[in-house]
Amino acid sequence: MRWSNYSFILMGGLMIAGLSGCQANDEATTTTDTSVVAESTNEVENQGTYSNSADGEHAIEVDGKEESYSNIEVNKTGDSEGDEADFYGENAAVFATNGATLTITDATVSSDGTHANGVFSYGEGTTVNISDSTIETTGNCSGGIMTTGGGTMNAENLTIHTTGNSSAAIRSDRGGGTVTVTGGTYTTEGMGSPVVYSTADITVNDSEMTSTSSQGMVVEGKNSVTLNNCNLTADNNTKNSDKSDYYQAVMIYQSMSGDAASGKSAFTMTDGTLTNKNGDIFFVNNTACDINLTNATIVNEDSEGFFLRACAAGWGNEGSNGGKVNLTAANQTINGDIVVDEVSALNLYLTDGSSWTGTINESGQTGDVYVEISGGSTWTLTADAYVSGLTCDADSINLNGHKLYVDGKEYEEGTASSGTAFEIVSESDGSGMPDGENPPEMPDGEQPPQMKDGENPPEMPDGQTPPQMKDGETPPEKPDGNPPSDNNGKTSEKSDNSSSSDSSK
Repeated sequence: MRWSNYSFILMGGLMIAGLSGCQANDEATTTTDTSVVAESTNEVENQGTYSNSADGEHAIEVDGKEESYSNIEVNKTGDSEGDEADFYGENAAVFATNGATLTITDATVSSDGTHANGVFSYGEGTTVNISDSTIETTGNCSGGIMTTGGGTMNAENLTIHTTGNSSAAIRSDRGGGTVTVTGGTYTTEGMGSPVVYSTADITVNDSEMTSTSSQGMVVEGKNSVTLNNCNLTADNNTKNSDKSDYYQAVMIYQSMSGDAASGKSAFTMTDGTLTNKNGDIFFVNNTACDINLTNATIVNEDSEGFFLRACAAGWGNEGSNGGKVNLTAANQTINGDIVVDEVSALNLYLTDGSSWTGTINESGQTGDVYVEISGGSTWTLTADAYVSGLTCDADSINLNGHKLYVDGKEYEEGTASSGTAFEIVSESDGSGMPDGENPPEMPDGEQPPQMKDGENPPEMPDGQTPPQMKDGETPPEKPDGNPPSDNNGKTSEKSDNSSSSDSSK
């Protein structure tokens, strides 16, 4: 951007920067800018309206420096596609990169384009702090706040509303990062658009969250979501992939697309409420994970849905792609059944006065299941149950007229039991890439973000298009994945009865 006729007026301890002539590098960019400078700090606070309609460009871009914006309106139209937008921030309305620190308050951000994320933090050392602002996106693959490449996003008291497909309100992708959200309201309406899609470490505090078509939460690979005193309502009722037959509120999995390192996932919920409208509460597939629940109110309005389903689906290698789960409940009420298939495993720990009313594997022993009941916790059966191992006190279990089998032997009510938990570990090498392939090169010669073990991924050979699967195949579909492309590289939407879902029953 080229600025001319720049004048300053000192008023009331502030220096007002009057921008009488502001020209953009491209006619698609228009800016009405008023910049306020605090005399004591020389910190510029940018104000005004910022708009951009060019494909692939930004309305605001902060590269390697510190900038602040307040009382701004940001409008972005124009499209992008694929990795450049999802991994590296192309076409985002607001974009920070290369170690920048961007602070935004009292902003209204809107985007209407494909792959037009709202506010994007890219790369290690880059930090975006945004508060008291509204973000609305309407295009497909357009998240509200987006973090990749090891960036940091701190958000407070935001109102985010997305209506496009594959457009999580709180979104991350390849390279992950750290995201902390406090307060605010977050709503998604599109297919494959959970409130949170995590390939990062994401913490949400004291927030209201609603998804009307997709899961409420998705955690992929060696990443985490932590909810503290949040209220989540999830209505997963449309399919974004044909790889699973189930609907759920929280999905924890590994797609093997290369966007998330493989390893143990984590979902933690303390206080707050989780209301599920359709299907299961938790679904775990093709990964190992820790689920920790403390004093949360969890309600499944689908009487046929499970509390937890750990089983194989279309991701991963057949025979080793089940869900492996440590589920720990503290001062927690659980209502609902659990199913663990033959390639999955579960350690269930009921602690600190927790209660569970339900059964597990009602039809017979399949996967490895260990149940440990301590600290005055109880289990009341609603049908016959089958487990591999059990640790409990004599008064921990109410058979309620049903039978409990432990490693094939019928349990006698009123007796203590002692068993051994299973080891819950990820079987993958941690790369997350299918068949050992490398991630794509960075745009414009930038260095790729460091991996979690401190190592950079190898570069792609010159001229190779990233990432290319064997035999020209595309990467596997994801619940928050991009819509498929036609032969000309243009986005094509799939109908409901074709391959297009999350995981639906």
